[in-house]
Amino acid sequence: MSDPADVAPVAPWIAAQTRTLIRQRGHAWLLQGPAGLGHYPLALSLASAWLCEAPTADGACGHCPSCHSIAVRTHADLRVLMPETHLLELGWPLGEKAQQEIDDKARKPSREIRVDAVCEAVEFCQRTNARNRGKVVLVFPAEDMNRITANALLKTLEEPPGDTRFILASQAAHRLLPTVRSRCMVHTLAWPDAQASATWLSAHGLPASQAAGLLRASGGRPALALQMAQAGQDAAVWARFPRAMAAGDALFVKDWSAAQLVDALQKLCHDLCAMAVGAPPRYFDPADLPAAAPLAELRGLGSWDRELRHTRQVVDHPWNAGLMTEALVGAAKMAMRAAGLGPPQRAPAARLA
Repeated sequence: MSDPADVAPVAPWIAAQTRTLIRQRGHAWLLQGPAGLGHYPLALSLASAWLCEAPTADGACGHCPSCHSIAVRTHADLRVLMPETHLLELGWPLGEKAQQEIDDKARKPSREIRVDAVCEAVEFCQRTNARNRGKVVLVFPAEDMNRITANALLKTLEEPPGDTRFILASQAAHRLLPTVRSRCMVHTLAWPDAQASATWLSAHGLPASQAAGLLRASGGRPALALQMAQAGQDAAVWARFPRAMAAGDALFVKDWSAAQLVDALQKLCHDLCAMAVGAPPRYFDPADLPAAAPLAELRGLGSWDRELRHTRQVVDHPWNAGLMTEALVGAAKMAMRAAGLGPPQRAPAARLA
């Protein structure tokens, strides 16, 4: 998934945004921005502040019964709407019916927000709150509501009963229905500066060299950089990735999942396109990339980008892993060669054994 589980202490840029948001009015907020900026931690921090029994200017106190109930995922006045795969990963309970169906192997956990879960949330909004601090419905990622699901929520989102408030967090707000967006106040997540990000990553055990490399690999998004580190990504391996793809070295990525490889190839393609038009790369150090492609060859890189975007849509299909890797690496080598790209500028390092 795009955001890691909530961690303590809250990142400073999340805490600052929480302080700003709790001073604002509005019954429905849309938190938007690219993945990896902390959508879920910010949404949960804001919900905790609204429901806290002893809130401070900085947000939730972290010690009252309400804060404890949220920490153990049992708060009676908080309803979390997520795909079931996200709920299970983040430790939130499923509804009784859904849990029974999955336990009985009648179906797999859903990757979308189900319409029956939204109907239960609408019913939840009609109830009296348990702690006299109102009720909160947290929806993440909001773009995982399909049209039917979103329409089931629409009326309650527009006119919530009592003192119910909504937090919708989206990593692709353009995919939300216009009618959903128009009913929310919008907050665009702040992009933390490099020093604050590096300090935060260091507090989570990442050495400075790893933090710097993975921050670049994540495009400057610290939550995503931490997720990459937890998944075993190494900054030195990332730096050698462009050379390996230019050489068609499938063994270099033999332990990568198809989703990881497609994501890395999309970032490589992005940086090559950027350099072709004279812009700086975002995800790789310029010295680790081939010399810039001629502008005339941008069309070929664009075709490769379209192929990668199509592959990303079907990457979860149970393809043969080895054949998938070889096909992706082979296509990368051909695209880079067709674009007339030279070898990366930095001298090659010894490949991992």
